[in-house]
Amino acid sequence: MLYDVIVLGLGVMGLAAAWRLASRGRRVIGLEQHTLPHRLGSSHGHTRIIRQAYYEHPDYVPLVRRAYAGWYELEQLTGQRLLTICPCLSLGPPEGELIQGVLRAAREHALPVERLSTAEVYARFAAFAHLEDYAAVVEPTAGVLAVEDSLRAMAQQAQSRGAILLERSAVRAWRRDGTGVAVLTDSQTFHAARLVITAGPWAARVLASDAPPLRVMRQVVFWLAASDLTPFRRDRFPVFIADTPGGYYYGLPAFDRRGVKVAQHYGAAESDDPDTIARTITADDERPVRDFLRRHLPEADAPVSEAATCLYTLTPDRHFWIDSLDEAVVVAAGFSGHGFKFAPVLGEILADRAMHGQTSLPATLFQRRVFTASANAK
Repeated sequence: MLYDVIVLGLGVMGLAAAWRLASRGRRVIGLEQHTLPHRLGSSHGHTRIIRQAYYEHPDYVPLVRRAYAGWYELEQLTGQRLLTICPCLSLGPPEGELIQGVLRAAREHALPVERLSTAEVYARFAAFAHLEDYAAVVEPTAGVLAVEDSLRAMAQQAQSRGAILLERSAVRAWRRDGTGVAVLTDSQTFHAARLVITAGPWAARVLASDAPPLRVMRQVVFWLAASDLTPFRRDRFPVFIADTPGGYYYGLPAFDRRGVKVAQHYGAAESDDPDTIARTITADDERPVRDFLRRHLPEADAPVSEAATCLYTLTPDRHFWIDSLDEAVVVAAGFSGHGFKFAPVLGEILADRAMHGQTSLPATLFQRRVFTASANAK
């Protein structure tokens, strides 16, 4: 059978692309080397932060606004709660990248944010401590996404519109085949007019010489189950991002008995091979998070109830890479640890590119020619 589009890799980006393409009446087959969902890549971990005052670059703001609409659309289609509104507190040096980036995005896009004094932070979010050296900005319209529920919702919507999603179907090779593509698995060869590659940490391997420099970073996330989780309910505790002398840290409220979710953002070693990443979590992984908790969130310095490894696929400038290799092949990779929240709108962009070769959505920041020119920006 000749499909309209093959989607290679069914993490959140691949599922979003399959959903959007199938919704437009395209014959879609998605191939995933693991199960749906799984814990070996980047699309797991129960929860993710979504925010609009985007310190990474103001150009993300129109896309994340559209992503909110996409999450609400998916909620209505499935009858599930996927996005829970919760304020985001940004903490860092007054002139640092985080605070200045949040304020710039808010200024350029008229976003509602509020600067707080240290005393105001303590009064509103009593669990924090020792913030005297930090500026604080709170964004009231941020929130939390339910990760695995979102993946299942996208898969269900894609399948309900005719998409075929195959688990345990590792791709061994792909090639351009006339005006289309052929994709080889262990069991058969699939043919389609277009190929969308959303291979996550395995993107460099799948793309080979077509890939820009992509690296994989192992990150470890912890859930801390304090004996009293009341101070960490979402009506008393925000999602947060903290720019500290020891690096960036982020956290989310306690939504269940697992407790508060906290992790370091970046700062770990990088690798070329996702399959050699250590999955065993050690005391060395926990130590920097403990240091952060003991200084700034002492009540959360509690036993670990759960921990997980997650992989960031990094571009050199930490912006996404979304582009067309040619008329038949579209690629999305290098989401650099901050892509999940954008999935509904990035699915639209990938569907546009697969169907029409271009998109009217604001995505020029992510094209390879821009990416290559700014590769040494960070």
